[in-house]
Amino acid sequence: MGQRQDIVSLLAGMYDLHVHVWPDLVERSIDDVSLAHQFRELGWSGFALKSHYFPTIERAKVVSAVVPGVDVVGAVVLNHAVGGLNPVAVDIAGRAGARIVWLPTVDAANESPEKQAARGQSHLPFWARIQSEVRAEGIGLELISVFDQGGNVRSDLVQCLERVRRYDMALATGHLGRDEIFAVVEQARTQGVNKVIVTHALFPSEALSIEDQVKLADLGAMIEHCYTTFYTQKCDWEVLYEAIRAVGPERTLLSTDLGQKSNPGVVDGIVDFTARLLDAGFSPQDLRTMWVDNPRKLIGK
Repeated sequence: MGQRQDIVSLLAGMYDLHVHVWPDLVERSIDDVSLAHQFRELGWSGFALKSHYFPTIERAKVVSAVVPGVDVVGAVVLNHAVGGLNPVAVDIAGRAGARIVWLPTVDAANESPEKQAARGQSHLPFWARIQSEVRAEGIGLELISVFDQGGNVRSDLVQCLERVRRYDMALATGHLGRDEIFAVVEQARTQGVNKVIVTHALFPSEALSIEDQVKLADLGAMIEHCYTTFYTQKCDWEVLYEAIRAVGPERTLLSTDLGQKSNPGVVDGIVDFTARLLDAGFSPQDLRTMWVDNPRKLIGK
């Protein structure tokens, strides 16, 4: 109990920029209002609502109003449900106050059924069933790559990045593959997008080498690591520790990616994640950098 309270106090002002909570298409362990109440009781600042299917900007504003003192962050994920790489969706999100734009996740070419099968049943994501059902209905659109037929960055992606820059939002790479991630980070840098997150860099669909993570950080990206990747044994904890040491806490973002009924609650995940990193030799200031300072920079707080 003592260590838990110490961690809660250590993380005063923190944000988790990657949670999946109810309401959603996938059953979740907690709803957004209840999580906001938990954060307020702990003295934590807020969290970002991520849905693979719905923009969360309006919802975030409502929850923030219902639970004063907690900053719930709205976002949009550029899957087919919002028109894919749709600059209008990004523009409207920016006008409405969204602070994160994720590139395709469930509809990414890197998440094709063939690639998922190659990773094995143990790595099959919760949302795969929904995607399979949509395809079976004959309404599943072509999976989304950031490259056009000539192998160049798509013009609609360029338009999306311009809107991200215009509204000073953070760009997250979603579930893109390695080569796509590098192309996006370099294109974002060219267009003056200053807040770029490499989404769960050690998750099986990305599984970026530590060398690649360092290169991406050198290009200006923040490297995100999510608790679920390691808790569910999709990647070894020691690989995480090595990656953070190589990239540096100042260029690392911690998130949970929690909300699934089969996993710990969001708060418990944050506490356990922090305890493991402290036990691995990272300093309290390292943890504040990754949980407090870096998220605040990304969302302009």
